[in-house]
Amino acid sequence: MLYIIIPVFNRWQYTRACLESLRAQTTQAFRTVVVDDGSTDETAAALARDYPEVEVVTGSGNLFWTAGVNRGIERALALGATQIMTLNNDVVTAPDFVAQMLAAAAEHPTAVLGALEFDANTGEAIYGGERLDFRTNTRYDLLHEVPADQRRAGLHPVTYLPGRGLLIPKAVIDKIGLFDEKRLPHYLADFDYTSVARRAGFPVYCNYAAHLSTYPEESGQTLTRKKRSLKGYFQHLFGIRGGGNMVNFTHFALKNCPRPYLPYFLLNGYARRLVGYFLH
Repeated sequence: MLYIIIPVFNRWQYTRACLESLRAQTTQAFRTVVVDDGSTDETAAALARDYPEVEVVTGSGNLFWTAGVNRGIERALALGATQIMTLNNDVVTAPDFVAQMLAAAAEHPTAVLGALEFDANTGEAIYGGERLDFRTNTRYDLLHEVPADQRRAGLHPVTYLPGRGLLIPKAVIDKIGLFDEKRLPHYLADFDYTSVARRAGFPVYCNYAAHLSTYPEESGQTLTRKKRSLKGYFQHLFGIRGGGNMVNFTHFALKNCPRPYLPYFLLNGYARRLVGYFLH
């Protein structure tokens, strides 16, 4: 049984839209676990009133993304989950999203799978996975690499995947454990987990037949950069929600970069984070 884990903190309007899109799936062969990490808006009351089918795990407000996902996975496994999917609450799933993910998983039962993402406002494809060359710290965007006739179909191998629509077989969890909440409490935990899974022998693919819509302008990194300041710069580099967090990047590099390429990878990554806040 597939269990979908959605960590949330406030922003009920997004959570509601996400849950409604799950209710509209062409297959209902899944269950949903929402990890409500101390929301102060109407989230708790609305979940209890309007979504009785949803399993709710409650946090104190200090879980952040990684621990929130882990608490949801633990609950799902206790309920008998054989597959886990992590999904952000600010995501709207296409009606056949789950069906397409389950179909790909049936053909590739040990694979970790992500989805093709679209901008919810423009309908433009914005994320189709990427490959990372650790030797040069160069990222190759598959939306530009994949031939045009393959951009809406097929499984495409990637280096890692984000957690906003990520299907994980239980065999992966049995082998490598949960997400690294100690070293990567918020950002990079998803990229790290899927990279570790790939190095452990599990294929990692972006499934172009499965579609999600997201709100890129509402991400924490985008909002922080819209109002540039010294405080924002410090949060970007060292805050727990900082997209350029130097400590998180160091942990990711030490865990995933081949040792011969590590010195350059670290120096290049530090430089990009120090200047990137002002360039985007």
